[in-house]
Amino acid sequence: MPELPEVETIRRGLQKAIIGKTIDFVEIKDGKPLRGAEDFEDQIKDQITDSIERVGKLLLIKFESGLYLAIHLKMTGQLIYQDKENEIIGGHEVPGVDQNKYTRVIFNFTDRSKLYFNDLRKFGYIELIDEEQKNRVWAKFGPDPTNPDFSLEIFIDQIKNRKASIKSILLNQQLIAGIGNIYADEACFAAKIRPDRATDSLTSDELGRLSAAIVDILNKAVEVGGTTFRNYVGADGKRGNYSDLLCVYGRAGLECLVCGSEIQKQKTAGRGTHYCPACQK
Repeated sequence: MPELPEVETIRRGLQKAIIGKTIDFVEIKDGKPLRGAEDFEDQIKDQITDSIERVGKLLLIKFESGLYLAIHLKMTGQLIYQDKENEIIGGHEVPGVDQNKYTRVIFNFTDRSKLYFNDLRKFGYIELIDEEQKNRVWAKFGPDPTNPDFSLEIFIDQIKNRKASIKSILLNQQLIAGIGNIYADEACFAAKIRPDRATDSLTSDELGRLSAAIVDILNKAVEVGGTTFRNYVGADGKRGNYSDLLCVYGRAGLECLVCGSEIQKQKTAGRGTHYCPACQK
């Protein structure tokens, strides 16, 4: 699933590619991802893109009319932009990525460029919402660790006195926005904390290490274009490079890069969770 760094990378790519463009028409190949209005095709026609926003893992394309196109990629969703010269500049790592059997919706702009929404497993969604609806959606998310205003105090205030595992807390989008399985495991490793520890058992020092690790890892992942696993590639057409920096995620059975112990994998918070039994306590 694309997490904060991957979605932010896509946002930045789309910001460069589609701002100021007018939607000519939309082709709906599979209506399952569409939520809300039955007259979606009529409402989206002639909308002019104004900016691209993000909250957590949710993309919001703002139009000059004040409406927003909310897009969540969920597990396998992709946004692929094709310019008017038919050059693919993002979204997938293999040839022939424009219209394929996983294409659900195609947004056609008046300059003949296109934005494809592809989704293998069909968990992603698209919804046209107004400002009031957008504000309600935004309010459901916790603070964003890549926001310059994010602090240790904010982090502690969000998670204090909670007995659930720290892994489940980090995955809770209402508490902290944007963290998924990959970066939760990596942050816990960097902070030397087992992801199955009860949150209220963490010391002040451990909370400080974890908060700093989350901020550092997410920002670093954004800088290198996120982590590529299966379906994800950034909007500049490149694979994310953070996969080269992973210490525990996806490394079960391999040696810890720090101490040489075998990386373990177990189920925590309903998710496959990776950790080093020696480095993390």
